[in-house]
Amino acid sequence: MKTDISDLRGDFPILDQLVNDEPLTYLDNAATAQKPNQVVAALTHFYQTDNANVHRGVHTLAERATAAYEDARHKVTHFINAAEPAEVIFTKGATDSLNLIASTYGEANIEAGDEIVISIMEHHSNLIPWQQLALRKHATLKYIELTPTGELDMADAETKITDKTKIVAVAHASNVMGTVNPIAALTKLAHQHGAIMVCDGAQAVPHMPVDVQALDVDFYAFSGHKMMAPTGIGVLYGKRDLLAAMPPYQFGGEMINFVHRYESTWNELPWKFEAGTQNIAGAVGLGAAIDYLENLGMSNVQAHEQQLVNSLLPQLTADHQIEVYGPHDPARHTGVIAFNIKGLHPHDVATALDMEGVAVRAGHHCAQPLMETLGLVATARASLYIYNTQDDVDRLIHALNETKEFFSHELIKAE
Repeated sequence: MKTDISDLRGDFPILDQLVNDEPLTYLDNAATAQKPNQVVAALTHFYQTDNANVHRGVHTLAERATAAYEDARHKVTHFINAAEPAEVIFTKGATDSLNLIASTYGEANIEAGDEIVISIMEHHSNLIPWQQLALRKHATLKYIELTPTGELDMADAETKITDKTKIVAVAHASNVMGTVNPIAALTKLAHQHGAIMVCDGAQAVPHMPVDVQALDVDFYAFSGHKMMAPTGIGVLYGKRDLLAAMPPYQFGGEMINFVHRYESTWNELPWKFEAGTQNIAGAVGLGAAIDYLENLGMSNVQAHEQQLVNSLLPQLTADHQIEVYGPHDPARHTGVIAFNIKGLHPHDVATALDMEGVAVRAGHHCAQPLMETLGLVATARASLYIYNTQDDVDRLIHALNETKEFFSHELIKAE
């Protein structure tokens, strides 16, 4: 990893600005990450030199665009250690990827009386598709609950996953509590009962090394924009035999082999699932983002974020006026930290922090069943990434102290 962090931050000109007359401290990376110059340059180069539709075209620009698009697929394949490029489907994002599985594999394989098991910490993107599938198919949706420390209760998982279970769908890392889930162990448990394992990797792939073959997951979904690629591009990894047996998700151009008046045949993998003109530039940008991350080294990315968590999390948990949700052990935590100042609404906290130039998110974070379980309506959430520094951590702590001072009368009443 680059040893001079200021040199790294120089790749992200958006960070070099004032917000409310204060230096921007961007801590909303779980929602979306900023884009380095290298990704922006890749997009500009594509549009200025290679822009054309992919596949089938025989002219030079079409061949260049196709090569760039498929090169991005090869980069993804290597990045997550898929067995082959045919197992990498380009989608709009993790949400689209998860809906694809529910609408194809789920529709074809779930019957009345079957069970679908997810965790209570799931983002709505990995909850509502299964909820609605269960309702349509008269299947049973079951939730794995949490331990008192905010981690997945594996003893409960062993109870909930049975021989009736057909699908287990769990996030690799929580977008609220920063909990990293034991996906390999869950996958083994699911397979022992004849179920498939679906993993939402949106909060994992940008932040840690991910090896889908080592995890042995059947499907793995993630978004480009959380790992510095453009919005509107994502990935669904699936094992070849499962993808080959699944029906198409959408119909139209590109995904066909032959179309006759009254019947059609489908293209080979992965193009069977990529109907219409895809986000070609987005795929090119995703490839550039992967180049950037691999240049840093994902182990180094994880170590850098862990160093910041090691500083920030103990300061938050030691403050008696702040409630932190999820594991309090920094070693069991990603750079996503949800918290509340006791007695203050998180929207007020986020607004006050913004006045200090600190960008965090406040709300239910698309995890309302988790909020209900925690007895909350919303939290504030700070989330770290590679361009954040110890100065950013210090600015957050300072801004929180300023916020507590500003609302001191309300906090006294709360006590």
